Amino acid sequence: MKMQETSNFCKLSCVHHAGVVQHLQNGQILKENYVKKHKLIPNDWTTKHLYLESTGKSRTLQSGLALLFSLLPGFDWKKINIKHQWSSIFCSGHCECPMRNHYLEDEQRRQYSFRVKNSQLEKTYISMAKVVGVPTRQLRASNPIDSLLCHFCHNVSFPCTKNGCIDIEHFKVIKSHQIEDEKERHEKQLYYKYALLATHPLLNQTVNRMQRIAEGKKDEVFALYSAHDVTLSPILSAIGLTEARFPRFAARLVFELWQNLEKAKEHFVRILYNGEDVTYQTSFCRTRDRRLGQPLCPLGKFVNFVKKEMFSALNSTSYYDACHQRLF
Repeated sequence: MKMQETSNFCKLSCVHHAGVVQHLQNGQILKENYVKKHKLIPNDWTTKHLYLESTGKSRTLQSGLALLFSLLPGFDWKKINIKHQWSSIFCSGHCECPMRNHYLEDEQRRQYSFRVKNSQLEKTYISMAKVVGVPTRQLRASNPIDSLLCHFCHNVSFPCTKNGCIDIEHFKVIKSHQIEDEKERHEKQLYYKYALLATHPLLNQTVNRMQRIAEGKKDEVFALYSAHDVTLSPILSAIGLTEARFPRFAARLVFELWQNLEKAKEHFVRILYNGEDVTYQTSFCRTRDRRLGQPLCPLGKFVNFVKKEMFSALNSTSYYDACHQRLF
């Protein structure tokens, strides 16, 4: 794949130049902490030190490479081996899950019902459709908030035609609806059930990796999944970060594994979202007293959440059962 675009315009599915800069900055932030401070990745790192996975979209691959370019000492293309993940939820070999699809369909029906009740939103769609010259249903189905955010975040004027202009008021109405929709989504819990099943394969892979390292087995010291907002959003929901808004551009979620040097068998986890420590906002560590001697969350709590609690919330005891249970 050609990684440098010669055109002055971004091609479809490619990361914007500003996005490259954001990921370069993310990589530099991680390098300061994990390379320079904690020496997690050695200067003579090899392919075996890394686990890298990306969906097939050019922008996710390019985003991941931009972050790695800043993060890794002596970045070397020849040592980069990125596994292709066909699924946006990174379910790998565990994607067959009928109940996950059922909950997603229920959530989509909830979204539709909530949207049609918003008369101001519908008027906004009609107005925007007239400007760009397409049927209202086509504009509505295209999820215009994505393209509007691109204009807004990059400080680019909204599009104009001979029929008029898209303006900031259109954007405000749609963004306001998105925020209100997120509130109802949390209240109804349909998305939460979908999120538990959608993210279990990836969270289980993360937990298994941490357990292997805690047991002293050699494993990758750094794992990177370069993904999408539809990958990250259900993870935030599943682990209980109810205050987290829909992921912004270049959002990052980090799971850290810590070891107690005085008691080598004790391991802990810390979770960061966009650089903020959110460990004690997660459902599995929210009740832990931060005033205890160790200000981190025991690895066992994370393991128990992924191996048991995620299923008990669905009245099941395993991922297979939760995916194939019958509705009565």
